[in-house]
Amino acid sequence: MANKIVGVIGGMGPEATVDLMRRVIEATPAQDDIDHIRMIVDNNPKVPSRIEAIIEGTGESPAPTLAEMARKLEAHGADFLVIPCNTAHYYLNDIRSAVSVPVIDMIELTVDAVLRENPSIDTAGLLASKAVLQTDLYMKRFQERGVDLIYPQTKLQAELMTAIRTIKTGNYGTTERNALRSCTQNLLARGLRR
Repeated sequence: MANKIVGVIGGMGPEATVDLMRRVIEATPAQDDIDHIRMIVDNNPKVPSRIEAIIEGTGESPAPTLAEMARKLEAHGADFLVIPCNTAHYYLNDIRSAVSVPVIDMIELTVDAVLRENPSIDTAGLLASKAVLQTDLYMKRFQERGVDLIYPQTKLQAELMTAIRTIKTGNYGTTERNALRSCTQNLLARGLRR
């Protein structure tokens, strides 16, 4: 794995891209620079809005841009691709069909990790954007594994969406943390176990 080159389809948002890279660096048992994993990153915040395309139905599809980003990363030598954006996984098949290298499915990996760490659960909670909820990206995967998925109630979901938008600006604090806490408490009050 140390010699594999990771291609990152990023920029949605830029901070999520940097966070993924930081996590890869921290998880790598490196003694020196040369021991780290090579990453080729297209940090493109100009990808057409997933919200406008999926929810509002008014925006252009981001699929062609995402596919082009994937092709360029492959052409630059990426052995496999990752996408640190949940909503962009709605276009996973478009991205996969554009390249010959594997494209990692973050949604599937997340569901696998949750169920590996909590094998007896029958319900999971999800804090996510409206687009992720509307596309049922996680709902389908959890249901296939016999697990129900619950979200914050409507009013709290609106607060969560505001917090997500603010977090994407990189300028966030107590208000956003409180919104996340309120949403989590709502899920726990509705029967979700820790």
